[in-house]
Amino acid sequence: MAKHLKLGKQAERVAEEYLRRNHYQILDKNYRTGKAEVDIIAQIHQTLVFIEVKSLRRTRFGFPEEQINNHKINMLSEAANQYQIDRKWDKEIRFDSISITFLPQATKLEHFEDAFL
Repeated sequence: MAKHLKLGKQAERVAEEYLRRNHYQILDKNYRTGKAEVDIIAQIHQTLVFIEVKSLRRTRFGFPEEQINNHKINMLSEAANQYQIDRKWDKEIRFDSISITFLPQATKLEHFEDAFL
């Protein structure tokens, strides 16, 4: 597996552990519909949360959350719409991002609620 794919999987595991510690119920991981994908779908209280996880090894050229572009947001929205239809979900939803930077001295995680849409 390529290094960047291993890093992405590691970041998703770190994000999932963080979400569980913060009382989120993980409903789905790597949910796909067509070309659209959501890294983690979780629920907290009565809110369905679609979460994009981004990671980097350094911040020299920017931060992980800055890599979420309009195309990715549109793909997340498409997947979220289909997920809601499939699950007959008619309550509140939210789009979050989790940014993870694997620095030599520590791993830094930032959770952005209502990050887009």
